[in-house]
Amino acid sequence: MKIDTLNDIVSLYARWGNVRYSEAITQTEHAVQCARLAERDSAGPSLVLAALLHDIGHLVDLDLKDGHEITDVDTSHETTGGRVLSGVMPVSVRNPIVLHVKAKRWLCSQQKGYFDSLSPASINSLRLQGGPYSDEEAERFSALPGFDDAIALRLWDDIGKIPDWGGDISEFEEILSHYFELLDARATP
Repeated sequence: MKIDTLNDIVSLYARWGNVRYSEAITQTEHAVQCARLAERDSAGPSLVLAALLHDIGHLVDLDLKDGHEITDVDTSHETTGGRVLSGVMPVSVRNPIVLHVKAKRWLCSQQKGYFDSLSPASINSLRLQGGPYSDEEAERFSALPGFDDAIALRLWDDIGKIPDWGGDISEFEEILSHYFELLDARATP
């Protein structure tokens, strides 16, 4: 699948965003909640967009498999997301997306009590993704560029699972357009 425009992103979410993803909310609700949490914490445009789009790889998998995502196999949705967004989003948006799964592994090994805060679905995906990091792996991860953004995104990802908090396709599209315009304005000399 190739994503070249914001319309391609919106179309993907319009098609598959109402699918629940092992939590009590839909993909679109989760995306909007994460973006709103990033806004609440005064994140910049790149990080708000990363929060909004961090699970786009799940929707790509759904699209490629006609709505049948395999939930007991780690499909590397973070890598898929970073790859499919490369034609439309800058690295400042894609990098936190690519790193957000590794951030969970880091937090589980380095932050006391973090593992206990995870939902059952998140614990299952952690197991499929390799489990908590060793101290050596955690040290290497914490030295990566974008480490802080990846951790922030991961924490919003964990919180943004609130049933009945809302988040529909029109709100998704509004956030996407607004923050993409802000990114574009920053890039224009």
